[in-house]
This record gives sequence, structure tokens and C-alpha cells, in this order.
Amino acid sequence: MTQDQVLAEFRAAGALLEGHFILSSGFHSPVFFQKNAVFMDPARTERLCRALAEKATAAYGKIDIVVSPAVGAIIPGYETARHLGARAMFVEREGGQFQLRRGFSIQPGERVLMVEDVVTTGLSSRECLEAIRGHPGELVGAACLIDRSGGKADIGVKLISLATVEAPAYPADQLPPELAAIPAVKPGSRGLAA
Repeated sequence: MTQDQVLAEFRAAGALLEGHFILSSGFHSPVFFQKNAVFMDPARTERLCRALAEKATAAYGKIDIVVSPAVGAIIPGYETARHLGARAMFVEREGGQFQLRRGFSIQPGERVLMVEDVVTTGLSSRECLEAIRGHPGELVGAACLIDRSGGKADIGVKLISLATVEAPAYPADQLPPELAAIPAVKPGSRGLAA
């Protein structure tokens, strides 16, 4: 699946939004990828995650476990794991830190891939990877549907994506006038009540 095809899937789902958005990172952007508009269509999600699984296999080889950060990446993590023939797990916050819970475990020798939905600064990815490193097994790398950092997000491991775009993101005190003139909307999940 080409980058243009991936972005076409997001556009067709009404998931590539323009306006003034406060991202999970706290940065403001004129572009937002509303991935849940994609994920509510199982056929569209299956196409994207099959392509991500194929790219992950080419980059990393055999994968035993996919771990994703809750909440937003659970669906693509599960669907990518299904196409990899791997187990799907997720980390969630407990005491402010991502942890594997619910009886999830990683055994020595198991090859682990972290799967994200959309990467902006890489904060959630880094936190998820830190939680994975607290378990035995081999962390082989990371994959995401959209890398909106233009490849600049440093998460500490190799990151592959189906689409890499450079979507502008600004600190709240450095907004361009045209963005500051539009009311801000915060559509992300970080900061939801525990």
C-alpha cells in the first residue's frame, strides 16, 4: 500500500481533518488524523493493518507479540497482530505509568513489536516501549499507521510507518496568527479520566 493510498483511506473515512486541534502532546496543529473514523470501518482497518503487518514482517521478521498503548492504538495493534499471527496486548496507565496488566505477559525469547496508530512527538510510543523493556523478550522495533512527525520523532528504536507526513505542530504560545484565530478543539484521548 502506497503512502497516497493510505492517506486516501483516511480521507475517504473523513479522518483527515483541518482546523485548529490540540494534540495529545499538547501541541496545536491545523491537521488532525481522526483515526477512530477509520477504525469504525472493519474492512478499511483490515486493509491498513494488513499492509502494516506486511511492512513489519519485511522490516523485522517473525513477530510473536504486538503491544500497543491504550486507548487509541488497541484496535490497530490487535488487527496488525492478527495479520502477523501474533498475540495482541496493550499497556495502560496505572499510577501514571504505562504497564502491562490483565494477565498480559512476555516470555523470554518472544519477539515484540510495538504498534501505534499516529505518532506526533513519540511520547506515548516512548512510554509504551519503556513498559515493554520491563519484561523479558526481544523488543524488535515499532510500527505505526501514520508518522506525522515527518520521520523526526525519536522513539529510541526503529520506527516504520505506512505514511510519513510533516504536519505542523506548534507550542500553545507560538501559534501562527491564522491558527490562533480559529477556536481550538481537543479530540485526542490523553488525559481521559482513569
